[in-house]
Amino acid sequence: MTPTIGVFDSGFGGLTVLRALLARLPQARFAFLGDTARLPYGSKSRRTIARYAAQSAQFLVREQGAEFLVIACNTASALALDAIQGAVPVPVLGVIEPGAEAARAASRTGDVLVIATDATVQSHAYSAACRAQGMRVLEKACPLLVPLVEEGWTEHPVTAEVIRIYLDELTADAAAQGLNPDTLVLGCTHYPLLRPLLERVIAVEVPGGMRVIDSAEAVADAAARQFGVRISTGGRDALSVAAEGRELGTQTDTSPGLRCFATDSVEKFERLGSRFLDRQVGTVELVDLGG
Repeated sequence: MTPTIGVFDSGFGGLTVLRALLARLPQARFAFLGDTARLPYGSKSRRTIARYAAQSAQFLVREQGAEFLVIACNTASALALDAIQGAVPVPVLGVIEPGAEAARAASRTGDVLVIATDATVQSHAYSAACRAQGMRVLEKACPLLVPLVEEGWTEHPVTAEVIRIYLDELTADAAAQGLNPDTLVLGCTHYPLLRPLLERVIAVEVPGGMRVIDSAEAVADAAARQFGVRISTGGRDALSVAAEGRELGTQTDTSPGLRCFATDSVEKFERLGSRFLDRQVGTVELVDLGG
């Protein structure tokens, strides 16, 4: 049986989660919805976020036949997961718990750092999830990183310097609190595009280095396990696995089992989407979810 998986984000950063899902579940059908008319969710109240997210989830289930939902949005996962689960009759997976579980598996010291948007940090969802795994955690909002990614400056010297400053501040705060972090969680779906640059900066700036946990990969691994798929990527990221699949002829640059929807700005979605997805998103369909 070929499953239909709905993937939801407030924008298009969640396409990094979809990219990881496509690498692990290439035979599945996917419907991705970006609620671009109502972003950013981070500036909204919890009640409003819950309403928007529930409407998006219902669209994917009722209109697109999704049998499983992945919430590829850290803000919605942090503030509206219960509301989404109550709004649809299918299993729902957010990005935060899998990210915390992956950090626990990777960390030897039990001390982890999380970088995310201000809204996600203010929710303390990663902090709670990591502490539930028995870890100590320090979170930091990095508001400059999302616009740098959307500008395409993923290898730019300015971006490298911004990352260095954030990391210096974060590691200094960790030292002041007596933490010995060896793991860094990327708590925003834009950040996987910065992972190579982040790892290079860490190699120079952080003595002993740190393991970088991509929560997009972690949630894709968790989803794949739900469908009985054995995960064995040898530590490679989803981008390299997907690229290898295309070289072997097992995937194409456009997935026939993928439909993308947006509530506004479909041209921007189509333009930037291929950068996040590492393949053409195809025609993005405009939908109206109401106010």
